Amino acid sequence: MIKVLDAVVASIGGSRREGQVDMAEAVFATLNEGGHLLVQAGTGTGKSMGYLVPVAMWCAKTGSRAIISTATLALQRQITQDDAPRVIDAVANETGTRLKTALLKGWQNYACLKRINQDGQEALFADGTATRSGEQVLRARKWALESATGDRDALVPGVPDLVWRQISVSKQECDGRDCPLFTECFPEKARQEAMEADIVITNHAMLGVQSSGIEVLPPASAVIVDEAHDLVGRVTNQLTIRIGSADIARVSRMMRAVGKLDTEFGRHGDSLLAALEDADGRKRIIPDEVREALGAMVRALKESCESEQWAKAFMKDVDDLLADRGTVVWVSDQTLYGAPLDVAGPIADKIFADRAAVLTSATLEIGGSFNPMANQVGLAFPSQGPWTGIDVGSPFDYGRQGILYVATDLPPPGRDGQSEEALERMADLIRSSGGGALGLFSSRRGAEVAAEYLRRHVDVPILCQGEDQLSTLVDEFKSDEQSCLIGTLSLWQGIDIPGPACRLVLIDRIPFPRPDDPVSQARTEQVSRHGGNGFMQVSATHAAVLLAQAAGRLLRSTNDRGVVAVFDSRLVTKAYGGYLRAGLPPMWPTSDLESATSSLERLSMSLSQQVT
Repeated sequence: MIKVLDAVVASIGGSRREGQVDMAEAVFATLNEGGHLLVQAGTGTGKSMGYLVPVAMWCAKTGSRAIISTATLALQRQITQDDAPRVIDAVANETGTRLKTALLKGWQNYACLKRINQDGQEALFADGTATRSGEQVLRARKWALESATGDRDALVPGVPDLVWRQISVSKQECDGRDCPLFTECFPEKARQEAMEADIVITNHAMLGVQSSGIEVLPPASAVIVDEAHDLVGRVTNQLTIRIGSADIARVSRMMRAVGKLDTEFGRHGDSLLAALEDADGRKRIIPDEVREALGAMVRALKESCESEQWAKAFMKDVDDLLADRGTVVWVSDQTLYGAPLDVAGPIADKIFADRAAVLTSATLEIGGSFNPMANQVGLAFPSQGPWTGIDVGSPFDYGRQGILYVATDLPPPGRDGQSEEALERMADLIRSSGGGALGLFSSRRGAEVAAEYLRRHVDVPILCQGEDQLSTLVDEFKSDEQSCLIGTLSLWQGIDIPGPACRLVLIDRIPFPRPDDPVSQARTEQVSRHGGNGFMQVSATHAAVLLAQAAGRLLRSTNDRGVVAVFDSRLVTKAYGGYLRAGLPPMWPTSDLESATSSLERLSMSLSQQVT
């Protein structure tokens, strides 16, 4: 196996690393023994090859199938298009067995031929899209009718979500085998390819569907979860029920499409929306008028469309909401939500049970322990058997490459965001670094205020999330070493900017969940009722993972240098600060501003000399 790893790494111009070898050997052993493994692999380890090589060797050796899941479609594409082909070639050269891979996404990522052909143009423009982007709809429809895969990523140039929804359906809306176009169905073809593949590459949203009890993944003897720190959040989001105006309109449209009147359903839907308008915020008990309207909508569906798959899905959602099976319910913007309090059970039972499982990320240890993560994903259940957690380290010398500066002399940020003194401190650091700052803020308003302030006080380009497509802003940030990128939580993890373009990371505050977040509130109360520390197990755990991800944006290669600056003194002054710091990369810590600014000045001067 190590010979194959060497060949793969050499094909991309590198050499294997000690942590990568340790990871590969641990993964291979887990697959052979059928166990459960948590692997923390720091940035720069090369973890994708650290699990792809042993997985491919194991599949070739045993003839078994493995599923690999990522948090994002972007990483899914990278593995499918770049990493996996290299590994497959190397394994074929070593073993003589050429493995087959398949890419599997959710239904809404594929065009629906029935939706496209149903009632012609009228169905496509049912929600008024023709007045806004009719040409794009027609272009997408024509493309889908000529496409071999129907995969949205193959549509170039792409189309907005609003347009794509006109030619796609969710799993709940899919007729399955009852569809007259089932044999031509794009998502069904993708699933057939997955059934014939040795390695299936998917994403956490699909794991969320699988955890709901819907069999969307082919049988497999092993599952690998990359970016595993994001699994609980993605599964929770996938299992959250939403019923609002868009859902009512969708069901009404589907009723009309099969020739049924939606009058009664629509009338009760209007009653529901009126009741939801008066019921904002979290609700321990669903208000009677909301319950009555939902019941009337279900009765209207049963009378006319009970056999339709999309109607069954809607009725099941209503049933789950009204049954209150361990869910937290709230209302926001005339939409009724119901989210599971705990997803450990569904993850353990539907994803990890009776198969080998490997979960990996740069941030799996929380407060210096793997136990919180094991509990969150259900590996700690006795029924799952023993599990192991290992940290294979990182090739980075964090103490020499990075500084962690905490502004302990400033008051912690309040509800209104950062003080002008804190913004001025950020400007001081940016002046010292000559730009190259990634500003991570916990709210859009905070990011916009900071960007406006910095534009007035520093003489470098300031890019702000929301002013252009995020991908465009990131590319511009990468290409101009003086520019700074200011943004919100979507920038805290997932972006990879090696080199001097990112030499300063600004973090406005500890990223605790919002005080009014209904799911976090309910989970905190549940832990407290059972005698635990709700704040530490829910809020502090959430913050520790996200804070570690944010700090990890700084060092992306062994040559990177810079400063992570945190403008929340609680990281040092509060008792829980040690718990949060334990999960951060072990950079050299300081609260001395001069140490941070002088280091950035030296780094900026070094970069200037390299340019000249």
